[in-house]
Amino acid sequence: MEGFFKKACAGAVIGLAFGILAALGFIGVTKFVKLIFPDRTEANVKVEAGIDRSADAEESKAVTEDAPAAENKVGNASLTLAVDTGRKSDGEVGMGVTELAKNNLPCVVSITNTSVKQLMDMWGNGYREYEDVSRGSGIIIGQTDDELLIVTNSHVVNGADSITVGFVDSEIYDATVKGEDTEIDLAVIGVKMSDVKKDTLDSIKVAVIGDSDDLEVGEQVVAIGNAVGYGQSVTTGIVSALNRDVPDDGADISYIQTDAAINPGNSGGALLNMKGEVIGINTAKIMSTYVEGMGYAIPMKMADPAIETLMNLKSRDKVDEDKAGYLGITGVSVDEQTSKMYGIPEGIYLQEIIDDGPADKAGLLKGDILKKFDGVSVSTIAELRSKLDYYEAGEKVDLIICRQEDGEYADKTITVTLATRKDSGVDDAEKDSSEKDGKDQEDKKDKKADEEKGSDREESVQNFYDQIPDELKEFFFGFGR
Repeated sequence: MEGFFKKACAGAVIGLAFGILAALGFIGVTKFVKLIFPDRTEANVKVEAGIDRSADAEESKAVTEDAPAAENKVGNASLTLAVDTGRKSDGEVGMGVTELAKNNLPCVVSITNTSVKQLMDMWGNGYREYEDVSRGSGIIIGQTDDELLIVTNSHVVNGADSITVGFVDSEIYDATVKGEDTEIDLAVIGVKMSDVKKDTLDSIKVAVIGDSDDLEVGEQVVAIGNAVGYGQSVTTGIVSALNRDVPDDGADISYIQTDAAINPGNSGGALLNMKGEVIGINTAKIMSTYVEGMGYAIPMKMADPAIETLMNLKSRDKVDEDKAGYLGITGVSVDEQTSKMYGIPEGIYLQEIIDDGPADKAGLLKGDILKKFDGVSVSTIAELRSKLDYYEAGEKVDLIICRQEDGEYADKTITVTLATRKDSGVDDAEKDSSEKDGKDQEDKKDKKADEEKGSDREESVQNFYDQIPDELKEFFFGFGR
């Protein structure tokens, strides 16, 4: 037995040494790749244009070919559009890829989402919190007096504790979420105009939106985005198909399919026609060893209504936990399959209305189906809770619900005044229930003991995680869809 244990220990030491050497090898290769590929691409090109995509813009007007450059003005700031809408294209071909890229790189941004994730301790001693960083892209679509407006995918910014935006001049600014629509996977974020330097304003452009209904199969397109987090890159291809469903996506969207390379980090970036107009928002690709060149974009014709709604919402930061809004409901998601099976609308089916809670006082009933919260679609309780993190107690919010009356479901709008869990008596009730349930108390003690057992290893785990390159984190944990 003594010989067996010696051999086992020797094997473990050799295995550990091999793992450390492999990790160092991965880190070395990653740093070498970063030396070859620059982090950002710079382009500073002025292009005359004539469409105002600001939230309060009047009806857009095209400029003639000989007219001076039209600018999107905000206070002392002046933003130019990416392309001249009065330009006469060369037949059906439009501009070349090089010219198109120079014109549109300034209207595409890199987005970094920083959040805190819970991961199982590598020794199995409970969960630990780690800072997680993921990357995506966005498109500058306009501005108000106070904000620069950027559209991206909802999954790029969902769950973020902080969001930063990198512009074409390599400057980075903080951003806040104005609104998300997870049903169509879109979000609009805002960057305070007061934070943006004049040099940045001189470098960036506002995207010109095209008509995705005019697309034809075989037409050339260009994709721009923050591929794999290395900085903006340009790929080109054709429209492979129209009105496509993404396998296992679950969203009711007819996508544009393209063979232009769309990689992790491209999510939220621009798909452009050869006139330089944005006709789609890159959102997904088929990830498989036996599939090549199948990327998907949300058509702008479908995205526009959601964008118009989201860009006019109030920008919000997460509020303190003790001030966060509380609705007082429990429910289950009604997806498309469940909706067809039981003949009820999609949304959140309200299983319980907490007595004297905000929902109860507003008149919500058990069996109602919640469809929209403050004008934005919601489909799961987790999604609703995530939104409530940005609303303070005391705020009034409009809810759109479906209620069954005379055998038919009808939409109703109900205004709810949010409260805190404490004000609703929920925390006290949970505390009383917990004190009566001795078994739950023992379970909590055991869990706490397990966490304390592994606490001395937490610092070493965090250090190990921090040293893993972002590329490997993204490869193993994934980001985007």
